[in-house]
Amino acid sequence: MEQQHWWTARSDRPLWGAWSNLASPGAVGTLARSGADWVLLDAQHGEHDDRSVRECLREAGAGAAPLLVRPGRLDVQEIGRALDAGAAGVVVPMVSTPEQARTAARACRYSPTGERSWGPHALLTGRPPAAPADADAQVLCAVMVETREGLANVSAIAAVEGVDVVFVGPFDLSLELGTDVEALLAADGPDDPLPTIVRACAEHGVVPGAFGVGAARAARFRDLGFRFVAALADTELLAGGARERLAALGGPA
Repeated sequence: MEQQHWWTARSDRPLWGAWSNLASPGAVGTLARSGADWVLLDAQHGEHDDRSVRECLREAGAGAAPLLVRPGRLDVQEIGRALDAGAAGVVVPMVSTPEQARTAARACRYSPTGERSWGPHALLTGRPPAAPADADAQVLCAVMVETREGLANVSAIAAVEGVDVVFVGPFDLSLELGTDVEALLAADGPDDPLPTIVRACAEHGVVPGAFGVGAARAARFRDLGFRFVAALADTELLAGGARERLAALGGPA
């Protein structure tokens, strides 16, 4: 029987994620205990770095949602450091070829199936490390398809052993395709980009995911068949909540 992972455990709805741009352990801890299914620490476009990742992982603690890290780029050392700190997995940006996807997947796992280096996890996290085979089985490797080349190669990327989620970056993908995010989301023919990605994932048994921050976009990704969707972000919540409160008080809207 195929192993059931936390990222495939639900079939009634997508796993809704919270995106953390702000390097605030308190804010991340709040998101991780908010009911979100997962929280991502963004070290590509957000404020997160080695130190904030470790602080946020300690703050979230046991019983919180799984914390993932988006490294700044496809880099074996960056991926390994995030996992050494205790991240449940990584979402690797700008993966356009099966070779790049294979590099990401192998960076998440120890020899003989991967190239992850064993590190002093207990000293870094205060938690005993999992045995290599258990760590390999529990880690999530998501790769971001956000280029024209990645879209053309999506079936081969989804077929790579060790890739668990193919994750759409709609802003970069729409820029590459000469369109915008709303038009990308509206295109729902069988050969349009997003249905093509969902179909490739289904064919190879991996989960389709996407950055869908905002209720309407998240719901649209859900309706298109995406099962692992970032539905909110700390910066969006902070700005939107402030605007709403000020408008209710008759201030700036």
